[in-house]
Amino acid sequence: MLLAIDMGNTNIEVGVIDEDILFTERISTDIEKTELEYAVILKTVMEIHGVEPSGVTGSIISSVVPPLTHIMKQAVRKLCKNIDPMVVGAGLETGLNIKIDDPRTMGADLVVDSVAALDEYGAPSIVVDMGTATTITVIDKNRDYVGGVIIPGVRTSLEALVSNTSQLPRVSLSSPDKYICTNTVESMKSGIINGQAAMVDGMIERFEGELGYRTTVVATGGLSKVIIPKCRHEIILDNALMMKGLRVIYGMNKDVR
Repeated sequence: MLLAIDMGNTNIEVGVIDEDILFTERISTDIEKTELEYAVILKTVMEIHGVEPSGVTGSIISSVVPPLTHIMKQAVRKLCKNIDPMVVGAGLETGLNIKIDDPRTMGADLVVDSVAALDEYGAPSIVVDMGTATTITVIDKNRDYVGGVIIPGVRTSLEALVSNTSQLPRVSLSSPDKYICTNTVESMKSGIINGQAAMVDGMIERFEGELGYRTTVVATGGLSKVIIPKCRHEIILDNALMMKGLRVIYGMNKDVR
């Protein structure tokens, strides 16, 4: 079994994969936690799903939180004896042809999402990942990763709005019933949720206009299930995309370590 870990700025997604994805769970990212604390959390999550650490035969980590990468590697080593986790980055084969100014600056999460999208849905494709930041990235018809955009995420935008205004309350991210709202709370919900959906639709149109052809659009990330149903484009919602990508990359590299 493969222990796959995706470390984001807000949440860490933990999954165990055998023939299929057995489970995924999210835990909070906390740079103050020690390797022992993370080992205990991983053990607890696995036990809840009936998975024994002794059954893990490999591990792979994707991280955009450099201070925690080594800590998580050590946590996996404590929990799963004789397992040395792969870390997505330089030195691993991904099969992805990256055509940006400096490929070394590309986030591991974008690499993994793109590998999964190519493997699962082919090219050309657009990947929308809605986390702390919303990223929208493009794989062209030649199967090349050609770039994209980074936008403040839904919760990031909402937090900035509330923190910088004296009379706006904190609101839940439930979907409003209509676009034009008649009270402050519903107006904020419509602005955040429908506004983000309109932004996604608009960027897809602009990307496809620049490419000159239509694409398959795939969305993932914690808040995609709230936003994507409000979009007018046909978008595949795949919240297992990161786990799928980690499995593909691990498979490419497990015999060459």
